[in-house]
Amino acid sequence: MTVLSSFLKQLIKLWLAPDLALVGQRRERRMRLLTCLVLVVVGSIWGVFFSLRGEWGVVLMDVTLISCGIAVFVLTWRNKVRSANLLLFSVIIVVVVGMTLLLDPYSAEAPRATHLYLLPIAVAALMAFREEPTWLRYGVALLCLGLFIALASSTWTPTRAYSLPDDVRLVGSWVQGVASMGMLMVLLHILQSDVSERSVLDRDLQVALREQQFELHYQAQLDNTGRVVGAEALIRWQHPQRGLVPPAEFIGHAETTGLIIPIGQWVLAQAIRQLHVWQDNPLFADLGLAVNISQKQFRQSTFVDETLRLIDEQGIAAQRLELELTETLIVQDVDDLLRKMNELVARGVRFSLDDFGTGFSSLSHLKRLPLNTLKIDRSFISDVLTDNSSHSIVRTVIALGHNLGMSTIAEGVETAAQLAFLQSIGCEQFQGYYFSKPLPLEAFEAYVTQQHAKGFTAHAPLHIPSV
Repeated sequence: MTVLSSFLKQLIKLWLAPDLALVGQRRERRMRLLTCLVLVVVGSIWGVFFSLRGEWGVVLMDVTLISCGIAVFVLTWRNKVRSANLLLFSVIIVVVVGMTLLLDPYSAEAPRATHLYLLPIAVAALMAFREEPTWLRYGVALLCLGLFIALASSTWTPTRAYSLPDDVRLVGSWVQGVASMGMLMVLLHILQSDVSERSVLDRDLQVALREQQFELHYQAQLDNTGRVVGAEALIRWQHPQRGLVPPAEFIGHAETTGLIIPIGQWVLAQAIRQLHVWQDNPLFADLGLAVNISQKQFRQSTFVDETLRLIDEQGIAAQRLELELTETLIVQDVDDLLRKMNELVARGVRFSLDDFGTGFSSLSHLKRLPLNTLKIDRSFISDVLTDNSSHSIVRTVIALGHNLGMSTIAEGVETAAQLAFLQSIGCEQFQGYYFSKPLPLEAFEAYVTQQHAKGFTAHAPLHIPSV
């Protein structure tokens, strides 16, 4: 009971946790979590039932269901969506086919009904694997449909040793028919609603680009002396009806549709223009700006030329611009990546590796690429004082950065204790809510002015301007 209670508490916490993804992604996540709960509960009930009957082959199937539910929950908790979906659908398909053949074989008195669940599973696959390659998305759905046709057209069963009594199966055929068709209708409704939502989001994003509804917020980056040495430029969407929309609610969709390319170009152009505005102000003339560059944007053949053109047009010192790349980007077509980076570095542009430690980069990539900064992901900083693994990883990343001649910056610093620890192990720069949240331009400039006059202490929180 203690284990089940703990599982339910964590499930509720994850269900209610703020998730800034798209509505469709939130819905899929919650459906996956609900499926985990159903698998554990149903597997437990049938496991007890068949263990009392001594039918251990079926009990093994129920144990598989329970294990799958727990494993998918853990993978969802760790945001490993693809692995969670692959495991979930693989196990469910195998179990449905197994139950159809073993527990629910055809007879003159009671037709098969368990195989009907393959229809809603096929529709669910279209939703769950939406962002995956076409062969995977439609392959899983077609597999379900093929198995449904085969089971509906055949009376074959390997054995009737485990079949339920006909009178139970007769009632069950009605129940399972209603349940499976109900699930199918609900999933079709969700699928259609999701398509509508995405169409609306597409339209709104195109309008936002045309009508300049986006704006940049700036999150300060400080050194050990408390001086603001730069900022990360973060996009926000000032929606006319929804108000200020955070990037996590539209960036993922923009990546999928390709709208991330014009959005990314706008962010880069605005950041460079802002550097031009600041260069005549002694207080801001040395500030750098970090800009996140998406994989699709960087892969554009014109990216280097367009970036250099913007730098030349605005007449800024190129070293004040820092382009943030992700680990996912640097493991694909490294030669093309290296060529583009070298062209930009030759003009003075700086590069940082964002969220280091969460992706797939290797030391060979770090050695080859002209990176200036390693950004330690906030997931390690959040529990650096309580988790030995995070503690060791942060120490290692900072030592690695020093040995490779790179600076290190810690993201997500939220407490004085985290800051003191990071300073003690040699981290040079810091970013997080302990200092300042991302701020609109005027509030950020006020914060920089305040910091310039106030200085920095490691043991007292800094004043965060209200916006």
